[in-house]
Amino acid sequence: MASRRAAAEQARRRQARRVGAAGFVIAVALPTVLWHDVIGAIASDFRIDARYLVTGWTPWVLMALGLCCFVPVVLADWRDRDRRFYRAGTGAWFGWGITLYLLGFALATQVAQIADGLSAT
Repeated sequence: MASRRAAAEQARRRQARRVGAAGFVIAVALPTVLWHDVIGAIASDFRIDARYLVTGWTPWVLMALGLCCFVPVVLADWRDRDRRFYRAGTGAWFGWGITLYLLGFALATQVAQIADGLSAT
């Protein structure tokens, strides 16, 4: 009975890892797919100017930071849970990752709308 339960738990962990990996790949690819024209337009006008860097690149930096926050979550998940020094506690990293990514996503949407409005005039 216990071995079935352990096998079912391992199967759930494997499935969760697959879903997490697929979600991460989608989160990396989605901004490029949605806003490749906007990113190209911003990058083509590159200059070292605080206003340009903040208004143009903040959304993508926030999304990148959000994705970087998932690294400790992934590393903690790969560690053996039965080891002596294993400790759970990556919830804050996960929360920061989601928050930063969604904030960057919302800002990227606004930057794309502004860029689209500027190109229409």
